[in-house]
Amino acid sequence: MGRKWNNIKEKKASKDANTSRIYAKFGREIYVAAKQGEPDPELNQALKVVLERAKTYNVPKTIIERAIDKAKGGDDETYDELRYEGFGSNGAMVIVDALTNNVNRTASDVRAAFGKNGGNMGVSGSVSYMFDATAVLGIEGKTADEVLELMMEADVEVRDILEEEETVIIYAEPDQFHAIQEAFKNIGVTEFTIAELTMLPQNEVELSAEAQEQFEKMIDALEDLEDVRQVYHNVDLS
Repeated sequence: MGRKWNNIKEKKASKDANTSRIYAKFGREIYVAAKQGEPDPELNQALKVVLERAKTYNVPKTIIERAIDKAKGGDDETYDELRYEGFGSNGAMVIVDALTNNVNRTASDVRAAFGKNGGNMGVSGSVSYMFDATAVLGIEGKTADEVLELMMEADVEVRDILEEEETVIIYAEPDQFHAIQEAFKNIGVTEFTIAELTMLPQNEVELSAEAQEQFEKMIDALEDLEDVRQVYHNVDLS
């Protein structure tokens, strides 16, 4: 179903050299979520989602506390949440979500990342209709059958449950994110290998080796941008 998550650990491991960049992005995202609501994750569901995701990337507690304290302190720094959509070669589609305090800079940087790597920006809505907003959570130490039984007992609706290597992946509507977490926490499971609110493509495309190499360079260029929070696409990179 949609994007494959069996290489999630390898992907994160490959980013180890950029941990400072990842932590800085999470710091900004946590600050914005805390600023827009209560700085308490139990009272702010958006903040709770960000913090759960941050845990899967091993974001240090000091980074999290600093961002929340900044929001509590009444800092007046403001950010806009933006979504850009674009294309690569052979039907490749890309969504870029950003948090920025300089819209012109971000738009220019995103456009350049597309253009320099064989892609081009599209208009709003040109790509997103081919993706579905999805909650994706992953755990280890359970089987798919055990997870399915748990979800049924907790009366949680899910789209799909898959086993990928040692991880069980649960796909669900975004509004089921917290219900899934609570179901696991009620049986003592508090650690998730994946905890994402993401955009999954309805269909994936395959690229030639050369085209895929160029596409991966474009995705890397987009993800490296300071203001970019998340990048989603429909290319099968397995």
